[in-house]
Amino acid sequence: MIEHWTTHRNLLFTVAYEMLGSAADAEDVLQEVWLRWADVLVDEVRDPRAYLVRMTTRLSLNRLRTLARRREDYVGTWLPEPVLTAPDVALDVELADSVSTAMLLVLETLPPVERAVFVLREVFDVPYAEIAEAVEKNEPAVRQVASRARTHVAERRPRTSVSAAERDAVIEKFRAATAGGDLQSLMDVLAPDVVLMTDGGGKVQAALNPIFGRDKVFRFLIAVTPEALELVPVWLNGSPAIQFVVAGRPDGVGTMLVEDGVVTRLYLVRNPDKLGRVVDEVPLAR
Repeated sequence: MIEHWTTHRNLLFTVAYEMLGSAADAEDVLQEVWLRWADVLVDEVRDPRAYLVRMTTRLSLNRLRTLARRREDYVGTWLPEPVLTAPDVALDVELADSVSTAMLLVLETLPPVERAVFVLREVFDVPYAEIAEAVEKNEPAVRQVASRARTHVAERRPRTSVSAAERDAVIEKFRAATAGGDLQSLMDVLAPDVVLMTDGGGKVQAALNPIFGRDKVFRFLIAVTPEALELVPVWLNGSPAIQFVVAGRPDGVGTMLVEDGVVTRLYLVRNPDKLGRVVDEVPLAR
């Protein structure tokens, strides 16, 4: 029993995290999965991996419905909870893309069942028959749901053709320009139609709504940047990112979407409730 749990735990966390966009809620789901798994007669389970994924999916769907009500009352812009990851997560390009901030925000626009079907099929390549059991629908219906979800995501997902090296160089240029107060370089690295989203959760200072356009984003960044700011390179959600440290204390993190050599989306998370998973690396797996 413990052997199966240990083998598949990272996979189960990744499934739950991609469905929920919250590491804390994913951990809660896994705790409940473990408690239920402890009561299972393992010898009677034909495929422990499929059984655990199915259980994780159903519990995540239940949690999604609760989160939907909670997020309606969220103060300001809601962003996914970032997780600190090892650099080698980026080697699995599909996995890194699926847990990126930009993709998690796209997944947020899907209804719960469509999100579950998309994640299981497109990210984890789960057979349709197993997905049908997990979401309690018949297989033809699941195939239709999967088709709708793929179309929905394709219309909204970022269409990037930038290489990892180009992306990393742009993010480092942004970090260096901000840290060094090089205002012209900072302007140059932002796309004219860049969008900034900040998440303070009503607990710390943040813009309540997205900020559109290079000039407005630039002015906002200059206005809120404290003098004692240190920008530390980190890996979040499978991509290079920045941790903000003010007077020696972590103050937030920033992830970016890079297209055509410039930053087109900038996501800043300062809500202290969402910074608990940027201290120790969180293992992700498919």
